[in-house]
Amino acid sequence: MNIVNKLVQLNIVVTDMPKAKEFYADKLGLKVDKDYRQDDDNWYVTVVLPEGGVTITLTTNKGDLKPGMMQLYFATSDITAAHKELHNKGVKVSEVQDDLYGPGSGVKFINFEDPEGNAVLLAQE
Repeated sequence: MNIVNKLVQLNIVVTDMPKAKEFYADKLGLKVDKDYRQDDDNWYVTVVLPEGGVTITLTTNKGDLKPGMMQLYFATSDITAAHKELHNKGVKVSEVQDDLYGPGSGVKFINFEDPEGNAVLLAQE
């Protein structure tokens, strides 16, 4: 079984959203797909590559992350089997959780960290 099928999203914590947005959109030429701002501490900008693929979400919501850290979102076809295999390999993984995208989304997921402390999320597609 492949634990990970594909990388679907990369989160980057930023301290200055206007500056980060300008860099990724204006300087690198990525397209702003979503720009959701609840307040300065909860601002999310999703940029996409011209040819599609992985989305990059710039966020001011630090949670357990520090600026410069990343959170990787991977997809798997069987979250229960992936959870078991990662646990058996010694990875400190969360319990399987429901509703990644909010109540009723039905998307199951787990969280863990890489050896450097970067956050990794694995969701069932």
